[in-house]
Amino acid sequence: MTGTELAMTAFGLMMLAIFLRVPIAAAMFGTGFIGTWIVLGQPTAALSQMKTLTYDTFSSYSLSIVPLFLLMGQFATKSGMSAALFQAASDWLGHRRGGVAMAAVGACAGFGAVCGSSLATASTMGQVALPEMRKRGYSDALSTGVLAAGGTLGILIPPSIILVIYAILTEQNIVKMFIAALVPGILAALGYMLTVAIYARVNPDAAPMMVRVPVRARLRSLWKIWPVVLIFGLVMGGIAADWNWTKPGVQALFTPTEGAAVGAIFTGLYGVVTGGLRGRAFLDAVLETAQASAMIFLIVFGAQVFNSFLAFTQAPQMLAEWVTGQGFAPMAILLAMLVCYLVFGCIMDSLSMILLTIPIFFPIIELLDFGLTTEQTAIWFGILALIVVEIGLITPPVGMNLFIINQVSRDVQITQTYRGVLPFVLSDVVRVGLLLVFPGITLWLVGVAF
Repeated sequence: MTGTELAMTAFGLMMLAIFLRVPIAAAMFGTGFIGTWIVLGQPTAALSQMKTLTYDTFSSYSLSIVPLFLLMGQFATKSGMSAALFQAASDWLGHRRGGVAMAAVGACAGFGAVCGSSLATASTMGQVALPEMRKRGYSDALSTGVLAAGGTLGILIPPSIILVIYAILTEQNIVKMFIAALVPGILAALGYMLTVAIYARVNPDAAPMMVRVPVRARLRSLWKIWPVVLIFGLVMGGIAADWNWTKPGVQALFTPTEGAAVGAIFTGLYGVVTGGLRGRAFLDAVLETAQASAMIFLIVFGAQVFNSFLAFTQAPQMLAEWVTGQGFAPMAILLAMLVCYLVFGCIMDSLSMILLTIPIFFPIIELLDFGLTTEQTAIWFGILALIVVEIGLITPPVGMNLFIINQVSRDVQITQTYRGVLPFVLSDVVRVGLLLVFPGITLWLVGVAF
């Protein structure tokens, strides 16, 4: 059996194990270890490889950013930021047709900026915004659909754990990945708001208009969200300050890891001051961060074992050479990859999918000519992959965000959520098309900053 045949067989067995509900980390580790054993020919060599790989994986300084951003997200979830963001957005937009649903999108974007998790954003904002929208007469389809879609902003608007992992895997600059995600993230939020506006005009009964809130009350609610703006500005501004137009020798205020620590500290202080992190809530936040970090690190290690096995077989390199040698148009190859992400995004979490596919897809992308530099291609592809993964999270019938929202609103039929989310899926497809045709939308801010 050749290396390529062995790699294809192992990949098929791993996917079968995942479909049979074997934990993803265990499926990747098991197939990777057995494959390495077969390639090296003896168990002692495979075990020795595991020892070296374990140290190389977890001694990476860059990975320390993951638990810090997770802790920041937990503090934000338990400190009441989501309620303040939704109230402010609702006060300013609620009097417009579909305004409360638009406010939910805005609140999801703001919360995602300090949370970094799609599932956490959908769950938290669902608990805050869904009762308010239903109380004000919004249809179940629009209410659940907009929150499922809005939750995806958590992994696109920086800081994002998935962007950090992608940058580490492809050896890209984390700061540049964060900056590149800003414009697509803002476009996503604006696209969802436009979708709500169109939905509300086509079906007025689904989104009744509210009474305009007095200016004094609106300003008061706006004042309550200044900590969110301050934390996001401090974290992103601090890690992105090392720009070409600064004076020679001037360094960024802090590294991404230090920025994550600063964000966690200030978010925690906000929670303590507001009362959301006192007593048991603080311990719960730390414990849930430890559990989530352990889960992510286990998946990362399983992926590293499997990817090490692929490297021994040299299958990714041979696949890349074969694909590029067939004469397929680069855009056609990219579209095929994005379709794979869309399909797998419906059944797998985004982190596992990125870890599983990047070692296979990225060598191919590096060999394709899109008229961009190698770094620009890597950044552009990373943002596109993340967006399509995000679409998979809300694509019926098995998008993970749809089930998160359904757990929050058990009395709403899942078919209602399916119907409500479809216009937002269409909005995402249009956005992906724009970013495909015009890579400069993604790369413009990076070019300005660096």
